[in-house]
Amino acid sequence: MAGVLKNILPQNARFLEILAEKIKDKYYKTASSAPEKSLREPLRIANEHLEKIAREGDVGWLGNLSFAVISLKNQELNFTKVGDFKTLLIRKGQIIDIDQRVKFDGIEPYPLKIFGNIVSGKLSENDIILVLSGNVYQAFIEENLLNDIARKSTSEFNNILNGKKEQLVKLSGICLLIVLSRETAAKERETIAEKKALRIFSFKEVFNPLLRMAGKIRIPKIKFPKLKISLPRIGLPKAKVRISSHPDKKNKLSSLSPTRLRLFRVSDDLKKKVTLILVLILILAAGFFIFQKEEEKNIEAYQIQIDQIQKKIELADSYFILAEYNPLAEKNANALYREAWDEISPLLSASLRIPKTIGNQASELKNTVSEKLYHLNKLVEIPEPELVFEFKAKEFIPQKLLYFKDKIYFFTSYSENVFGLDVKERQGEMIETDQKFSEAVLLTDSILFFAKPNEITMFKEGKFQGTIHLQELLSETDLLSPSSYKSSLYFLDNKNSSIVKYPFVSELSFGNPESWLSPGIKTATDFKSMAVDGSIWVLTKKNSIERYYAGQLQETIILEIFPEPKNFSRIFTTLELPYLYILEPEQKRVVILDKTGQIVRQYQSEKFDNLLNFSLSENGKTVYLLNGLKVYSISVQL
Repeated sequence: MAGVLKNILPQNARFLEILAEKIKDKYYKTASSAPEKSLREPLRIANEHLEKIAREGDVGWLGNLSFAVISLKNQELNFTKVGDFKTLLIRKGQIIDIDQRVKFDGIEPYPLKIFGNIVSGKLSENDIILVLSGNVYQAFIEENLLNDIARKSTSEFNNILNGKKEQLVKLSGICLLIVLSRETAAKERETIAEKKALRIFSFKEVFNPLLRMAGKIRIPKIKFPKLKISLPRIGLPKAKVRISSHPDKKNKLSSLSPTRLRLFRVSDDLKKKVTLILVLILILAAGFFIFQKEEEKNIEAYQIQIDQIQKKIELADSYFILAEYNPLAEKNANALYREAWDEISPLLSASLRIPKTIGNQASELKNTVSEKLYHLNKLVEIPEPELVFEFKAKEFIPQKLLYFKDKIYFFTSYSENVFGLDVKERQGEMIETDQKFSEAVLLTDSILFFAKPNEITMFKEGKFQGTIHLQELLSETDLLSPSSYKSSLYFLDNKNSSIVKYPFVSELSFGNPESWLSPGIKTATDFKSMAVDGSIWVLTKKNSIERYYAGQLQETIILEIFPEPKNFSRIFTTLELPYLYILEPEQKRVVILDKTGQIVRQYQSEKFDNLLNFSLSENGKTVYLLNGLKVYSISVQL
C-alpha cells in the first residue's frame, strides 16, 4: 500500500495509518479466498470506514487523498487506486500505463465509494510495478528515468537513481517500486489435483462373491448302506472278515462298488470346481492390481496434460494484461487461449472417460479460457434478441431479405411475389408478381431483383417498373452474388471463376459486360459471396476473404477469431460502411470486422437456430436477420 494525504488537518494525523490497518486486517482474514476477492473485501471495509467518518463531518481528506493498494499472490496481480497516483507496468522494455483501466467517475456523497474497480492480470519474471505520486511521476518523465529503468537490468537500479540523486532529493512524494525477480518471485502456481484414493485390495472383498457362488454348488448327499464289520480276533491266523449290508445281509462286497465309485466321482468333480474357483480368484486378483496400476498411470498422464495447459494459460494471462494497449500482446494472448481451448475440449468429450478430478479441473480451465476468449474476440451473447416479425408458413416462406427506406423486402426463388414489411409499424403486405427472384441489390433510389440466368427487374416507388435481360460475356456463364457500386452491377461468374461488371448507362440500362479482373487473374474457385465498395471482397469456402482492387488480388485475410469459423455463408459491405459484416448460421452468429480483418464485434444467440440471410439499415447500426420464419433485429454497438 502507498498513500499520500495533502493539506492534512490535526484530527487526521493517523488517517493513513488507520486506513491501512483496516485494509490489511481484512485482507489477511480473507487471504485463503481467490486473490481478487481477498482484495475486494478489504476495499469494501475501507469504503465503509471512509463513509462513516465523512458522515460524522470529517471531510477534509476528500480531494486530498491518494492511495494505492497492490496484491500479489501466485504471480497474480490485483490492484486499485484513488487520486493522482500513476501506476505503471514495465515489461521487457515496454512501459504500460495500467491504471487507465481503473474507472473513477467521481465521488458520490452517500453511499460514499472511494475505491472502485480492481485491475487484475498475470505477472512474469522481471516485471516491474511502479507506483508514483504526481510530482514524482513528472520528475521521472523529465529526467528520462522511466526509459532508463525499462532498458536496464534490476541490478543497475541503484546506479540509475544515484545518478539523479541531486534532482530526486528535492522531491517530496511516493515512489513504490516492486520487482518480480527470481530471488523474490512467488513460485509458479501448481495445479493441485485431488489424489484419487486407490482402493486397498481385500481378499475378503474379492473372494466373498466367489465363496457365495461356491456355496451354491450342491454336493449330493450319499446314503451309505449300514455296514456291519466283524473284526478278527487277535491271535487268530485265519480271521475272516464278514461284511454285510442292512437290510439285505446277502449283499456281497461287490454290491458296494457302485456306491463307492459314485462317491469317488463326486469328489473328483468337487476338486475340479474348487480348482477353477481358485484360478478365477487369482485371475481377478491379478486383474485388480493391473487395473489399479493402469488407472494410476492414466491419472498421472492426464495430470501432466492439465499442468501443461495451465502453464499455457498463465503465459496467455501475462499477455492479456497488456492486450488493451498492445495489439501484439492481444494477438499472442488470443492465440495461446485458443490453443489451450483446443487442448481442453477433447478432455471433456463424452466419448472419453476421464477421472472425475481431472474432468473438474478441465471444466474449470475451459470456463476460465472461454471468458477470456469471449472478451478478446468481442463476442456478445444475446439471450433474447428482438423479434420484429413472424411469418405464417401457409402464407409465405421467405428465403432472403433486403432493407430499403424503412422497409424490409422478403423474397424467394421457389415462389412468386415479394413481401414488404414496414419496420416501424411491424405491418406487411404482399406485392404480387409472377417472377421468382434469387437475389436483390440496392441502387440509390430503387431495388434491382435478379432472376437466373440473367433477368433484372426494377422495383421503384413501391412498384415493379420493368425487366431486362443482361447480355452474357461468354457463351456459358453462371452469375451469382450480385453487388452494386456507383450503380454498376458486379457478379461472380461461377463457371469461369471471374468477376463480371455491367457498367451503368441509365435507369434500367447497362452496357456490355466486361471482365473486371486483369488478364490471367481468376478468383478462388470455391467462393460463396461477394461485396463491393471500390475493392471487391470475395468470401471463400475456406472461410477466408480475398480482397481485389484494380483487377488484382491484393490480399487474403485469414480470420483468426474465436469461435473458429466453420462455415461462413455471406459477406456484405458498402462504400459508406467502414465494416465487413459476415453471417455464419452454423455457429448462430454475425461477425463484424474492420476492413483490415480485425474483429470489431460478434453477436451470437441460441435463438439464431435457422439463419438464412441478413440485411442492414443504411447506417449499419441495425442488423435484420431472417431466421426460418422469424425476423430478428440486433442493435449494433460499435
